[in-house]
Amino acid sequence: MASSWIVCPKPNPQARLRLFCFAYAGGGAMIFRDWPKDLLPDLEVCAIQLPGRENRLREAALTRMPLLVRALAQEMLPSLNMPFAFFGHSMGALVGFELARHLRAQYQQLPIHLFFAARRAPQLSEALPQIHNLPEAAFVKELRLRYNGIPEAVLQNSELLQLMLPMLRADFAILETYAYASEYPLDCPITAFGGLGDHMICHDDLAAWRTQTNDRFTLRMLPGDHFFLRDSQGALLEEIRRTAGSPLNQASKSCSV
Repeated sequence: MASSWIVCPKPNPQARLRLFCFAYAGGGAMIFRDWPKDLLPDLEVCAIQLPGRENRLREAALTRMPLLVRALAQEMLPSLNMPFAFFGHSMGALVGFELARHLRAQYQQLPIHLFFAARRAPQLSEALPQIHNLPEAAFVKELRLRYNGIPEAVLQNSELLQLMLPMLRADFAILETYAYASEYPLDCPITAFGGLGDHMICHDDLAAWRTQTNDRFTLRMLPGDHFFLRDSQGALLEEIRRTAGSPLNQASKSCSV
């Protein structure tokens, strides 16, 4: 699995299921570095590393969803040789959703399960004004007001902040230029997660994911704000472990549609 796009914190030659993880805007593969120890022994965690962050900091970040999805699909294809699932948080949920639809259309493959967190269903319109082109001070202010996702230590360190801002602008450009297109629902289960204290994404926003699957839909609300995957990581991974465990009993099942 030699690809700069895919980081496996703990490679697992015995894996029968791969969980591809997509981070929120401004996030990278390091977010998922501790996940393997709390998941199934038959599961391999593969974190997606987009250009422009962490070990790919010198590469130009992508700014449009179609370009990102096509590039991701090409990089991931060799790794889709066993059953696989997606987990995506916030922007990562939208990337995972569009990637699943692209894989279905172009390669006749589907994940066995989709786990989407802290993101309203894609068919719902975004009411907030665009911010990716704002001047620096206004852009940072909006990020703090909306998500409270930039650590205070970074905000107080101008050098670190300057490293992060291009990546954040690129990620918000992906989100804010995204255009949803209606297609048939996916034939794989979807589990949506939300934070009870998330003032950006409400229960109904998450429940609307139901229309994107012809299979089972589950909604779980966990303690925490928009970034509840930090405060409620144990509960989140327990749900993923429990849900992903069932397909492992059918490891011979093809992951093709």
